[in-house]
Amino acid sequence: MKNTQPTILTGIRANSELHLGHFLGVIMPMVRLANKYSETGSNINIFVPDLHSIISEIDGDLQQNLIRTLKIYLAAGLKVNQNVHFYRQSRVPAHSELCWILDCTATMGELNRMTQFKDKSEGKDSVNVGIFNYPVLMAADILLYDAIYVPVGEDQFQHLELTRRLAERFNHKYDEIFTLPATPKKQAEFMAGNSEGEGVRIRDLQNPEKKMSKSNHAENSKIMLSDEPNIARKKIMSATTDSIGKIQYDMFNQPGISNLLQIEALVNGVPLQDLISTWAGETHYGDLKQKVAESVATMLEEFQHKIDQISDDQILELLNAGEEYANKIANTKLKQAQTCVGL
Repeated sequence: MKNTQPTILTGIRANSELHLGHFLGVIMPMVRLANKYSETGSNINIFVPDLHSIISEIDGDLQQNLIRTLKIYLAAGLKVNQNVHFYRQSRVPAHSELCWILDCTATMGELNRMTQFKDKSEGKDSVNVGIFNYPVLMAADILLYDAIYVPVGEDQFQHLELTRRLAERFNHKYDEIFTLPATPKKQAEFMAGNSEGEGVRIRDLQNPEKKMSKSNHAENSKIMLSDEPNIARKKIMSATTDSIGKIQYDMFNQPGISNLLQIEALVNGVPLQDLISTWAGETHYGDLKQKVAESVATMLEEFQHKIDQISDDQILELLNAGEEYANKIANTKLKQAQTCVGL
């Protein structure tokens, strides 16, 4: 009997190691969502988009990066059952095959209008074709599995709209074979209803006007998941705050203090509003920094211990099983698309 529950698909590139912002803002919400929906019968596709990864520089070894990324999901509490599937994009050739078919459906004008392409190509004489073509491969990633929900940031909503447009165009011209993912609005509503307030951006510790980013080379700006606990403590203690002298949540006027409150709430699984109430009226920023520093250090120590307990072989076993599943599903959809266009 066909599974009537929606497929949920997510991927995170493995170009470099992950930081605290990735963990609290992306990994943990996805783990909670996966644990909830896999129990009700939804397929949870967690893939490593390694083909996407090679469009830009890779820090370290790609294979080791992706294995560690998947270990992070398990260490974060992901419950693996028959509905949770790990796979590498490159090990499912249908992704590349369908991408070409969709390339013949997309237009240059559409891809030229993609904001991320404009940002990445601005001021450059040339950029690689992979950056230009990225959204079409992303569309293939989604459409091969009839994925309805694709938890992504707002910066990817334009790509989701393109995915829907390509699917509609193909279905109209040939046959109704592609399931359209939910609209960006529905995606946002789905995530808001399942994120328990976790879908937030952790800010740069030195410049809280910006989000924490692995591309920022300033070491004290971010906490890596591989940081020694004492190093993380020092980074928190040196975090930029303000001169207002009042602990309150005001991301506009006090982004540094608000960021620390946010981190403390997420690391300890406490509702942000409860934490805000706890610190109401307090004025000593050092006390808050000390508390957050200890919370983050403790979390890292425990988390890194969990990572160490997971072997590479365990991940490879999950990948082999997931890739067998993914190839079966993806090849069926690819065959339909090939037949439609006369291949």
